[in-house]
Amino acid sequence: MPLATLVHRASLPSPQISAAQVSVLLRANYGLSGDLRPLGSQQDLNYRVDTGHGRFVLKICHGDYAVRELEAQHAALRHLADHGAVKVPRVIAANNGQDLLTLDVEGQGVHVRLLEYIDGQPLTQFRHLEPGLVKGLGRLCAQIDQALATFEHAGLERTLQWDARHAHTLIEHLLPVIQDDAQRSLIADIAQQAERRLQPLKASLPVQAIHMDITDDNVVWQRDAQRQWQLQGVIDFGDLVRTWRITDLSVTCAALLHHADGDPFFILPAIQAYHAVNPLQREELLALWPLIVSRAAVLVLSGEQQVAIDPGNQYSRDNLAHEWEIFRVAHSVPLDLMEAAILSAVGHNLAPIASEGFAPLLPTLVGREFALIDLGVLSPHFEAGNWEQPGIDQRLLSEAAAVHGLAASRYGQYRLSRTRPDSAVEPDTYPLHVELNVPQGSSLESPFAGVVHLGADGLLQLDGASLSLRLWGVTSPLHAGAALVKGQVLGEVSGPLRVQLCRGAGLNPPLFCTPSRAAAWQALCPSPAALLGLACDAEPEIDPEALLARRDASFARSQKHYYVDPPRIERGWRNHLIDMQGRSYLDMLNNVAVLGHGHPRMAAVAARQWSLLNTNSRFHYAAIAEFSERLLALAPSNMDRVFLVNSGTEANDLAIRLAWAYSGGRDMLSVLEAYHGWSVAADAVSTSIADNPQALSSRPDWVHPVTAPNTYRGEFRGPDSAPDYVRSVEHNLAKIAESRRQLAGFICEPVYGNAGGIALPPGYLKRVYELVRERGGVCIADEVQVGYGRMGEFFWGFEEQGVVPDIITMAKGMGNGQPLGAVITRREIAEALEAEGYFFSSAGGSPVSCRIGMAVLDVMEEEDLWENARVVGGHFKARLEALIERYPLVGAVHGSGFYLGVELIRNRATLEPATEETTALCNRLRELGIFMQPTGDYLNILKIKPPMVTTRQSVDFFVDMLEKVLDEGL
Repeated sequence: MPLATLVHRASLPSPQISAAQVSVLLRANYGLSGDLRPLGSQQDLNYRVDTGHGRFVLKICHGDYAVRELEAQHAALRHLADHGAVKVPRVIAANNGQDLLTLDVEGQGVHVRLLEYIDGQPLTQFRHLEPGLVKGLGRLCAQIDQALATFEHAGLERTLQWDARHAHTLIEHLLPVIQDDAQRSLIADIAQQAERRLQPLKASLPVQAIHMDITDDNVVWQRDAQRQWQLQGVIDFGDLVRTWRITDLSVTCAALLHHADGDPFFILPAIQAYHAVNPLQREELLALWPLIVSRAAVLVLSGEQQVAIDPGNQYSRDNLAHEWEIFRVAHSVPLDLMEAAILSAVGHNLAPIASEGFAPLLPTLVGREFALIDLGVLSPHFEAGNWEQPGIDQRLLSEAAAVHGLAASRYGQYRLSRTRPDSAVEPDTYPLHVELNVPQGSSLESPFAGVVHLGADGLLQLDGASLSLRLWGVTSPLHAGAALVKGQVLGEVSGPLRVQLCRGAGLNPPLFCTPSRAAAWQALCPSPAALLGLACDAEPEIDPEALLARRDASFARSQKHYYVDPPRIERGWRNHLIDMQGRSYLDMLNNVAVLGHGHPRMAAVAARQWSLLNTNSRFHYAAIAEFSERLLALAPSNMDRVFLVNSGTEANDLAIRLAWAYSGGRDMLSVLEAYHGWSVAADAVSTSIADNPQALSSRPDWVHPVTAPNTYRGEFRGPDSAPDYVRSVEHNLAKIAESRRQLAGFICEPVYGNAGGIALPPGYLKRVYELVRERGGVCIADEVQVGYGRMGEFFWGFEEQGVVPDIITMAKGMGNGQPLGAVITRREIAEALEAEGYFFSSAGGSPVSCRIGMAVLDVMEEEDLWENARVVGGHFKARLEALIERYPLVGAVHGSGFYLGVELIRNRATLEPATEETTALCNRLRELGIFMQPTGDYLNILKIKPPMVTTRQSVDFFVDMLEKVLDEGL
């Protein structure tokens, strides 16, 4: 290929034609006129044309381009349209019937074409792409390659700067455009590494016609009614060429890197999706990452050159930041690592290591028994957060060695000590080495022949023909460059010994890697078990998909789990939950664990009481009296009776029965959009359609829902709306009176918990309670979610309204996860139930439950959690409210303390709920290490009700990540 041709094509500015000239051209040749909107291009001139006859794209390119190349593009469009793989633009004929016009515009020779416009939007400006879109681009690339595999045309044989076959030549030519010496040297070095990898593969790479620009710029998408992205079509066939098939996927993957937030593994779902549709040969898989690296180098060099020769091209100037980010991510990891990652992602493996010929590394310890120390997520050595202590793993190994003589860690066992609370960064918990605690002075011998190298931090490295042995904690008389035979002395142990095996001498692997990179690094740094003569590999993980399938096969489907592909959570500490790979997730929705997870007091109290007695509340023991007295001390002074039950559902069900017994009636008023539980009675008064889509059509006739006093999006809005909402109560009371039925009572959360913690309008409960009591009914305050100090300013939610209910129900945080609920009321109401028989709850009020309940109250007081909810919760709400001015999607912040709701809307005038955006936001927060779920009838409110031990640091991390996701776009 002539260099001059390639250089010429890479050095063309875009045609210099004004919008007025374009309008004249359009009228004269197509009989069209309309509004023109420039569309970006590096070397062409493109306009969107809006006319009375439709919307089109006018494409103007240099006359230097061969006509047959453009004809090949038109033929490919027809071929793909016939194939039906994806929608592509139609070519619109000019007045003379031609698809392609060659014109002279004031001395400039240009080619002109008019194409159908495909409505939708590209994804270039989105900082983050959801996994479904990444897979979608990979799948689309495969489908187009399949369709073009049979396409032939003379215009495919062309010299094109983007053709990966010419990348090395082009890079060498364009390097001088980089003025910075360090940058220029880096690009040259990275490109040369890629070329060395590609060279032996080139002859084996399949060749065919490819689009070569299936990127976030040239694939058009549109959201459907559910706000899900739907593919609309593929545009811009200007890079169509016959070349290596794998180039197409390399271009797609390179474009994805500027959305990757610095993580090149982000592209793996696209590769998997491509391979599933259009299987790749092993040579193509090996070539893919070097091609991506070369593409990244070409992008920055071409971009810098284009800006230099065409400084007015804003499209090229804007793209430079993306192109430099692509290059930064592309050279951020070793080529070996990405090769292994790509192979493992599609089920290919590196060749196994022949380990049978190893000599023992520690010959004097052969046959000795090691204590293998469990340092994993479920290790019994870890409790009460002690894994956060610096050096805990090494201390456990040392203590074990002091008892057993020899101790070792397990290769590939995710380490709990390396978890990172309040971090969006995946922690490096996977060990690629084994740590041993053996007697000082133990001899180490070379397990294979090699050359010694000495590195930083006391590293002694033995490089063999295909393997490297990396050791720390060794004293050696050897000098760098010493050549050893198998079995020759390396040195002796002088401290804690770390042993790592690695393929090749050029890598500098970490001692730990992240779970997402574990498969790739494990392929490059296999277990050193064979040379240690020690079965020290971690137990294989339970396949998470298989475990989820077992759950779905045995656990009733109506008992849902969070997220489509939920992480497996088996441990918690304070306000974080930890998965089996050692990642900590900020728990922002677990109002059951009021004291946080793993509290040592809870463990000690439960264990102590279990060792003594646990039985039902019909036996006589001190704890039930002590706990009941503690609860009454927290309640209004006129309340003197306690029922202990298992849950909030049971508490609300019992409260309804008490209302029936005391009033002699059955009819209950409940509030729309509320949730009170799943028993027959509690479900009957629940009207949340988010929890039960048939809620409004399946109420029994004794339930009378009243209008939800939602001051934000309800029928009446603002703080003065109480009288308007009370009219709904009066209307329903009148209906009950007309039917000559006795009112039993009114049940309501004093703060609208299920709707995100919305405060009721001032005076609402005071007037409603008066009306209900006038008609012989009782007033039930459902404090299951909002009470017990969670609101910060008030211990009980009803205190905000300045009222005292007749019955209080509670649960959730009472037992910090232990099944425990309560009903508090007056004696006369409690005793009214006796006429219907006695009441008991087998586990409610058990000795264990009572002791745990009292311990919860003790810890809340000792750790000042109510005050923490007030202070930190106040800071939390202030930070969330600050988002309203910055992000149109954030409509309101409800609640107080640690019961908050962020309501997301699409329109501030209509308050259209942003339901799908809320789901997407919650899913993205999970990727960033935060558990969050939607609530409300429209599922458009973030349900923020974390453990009451939540810190200011955690709050700031949550809001920072919320800002990050909102900045990325939803």
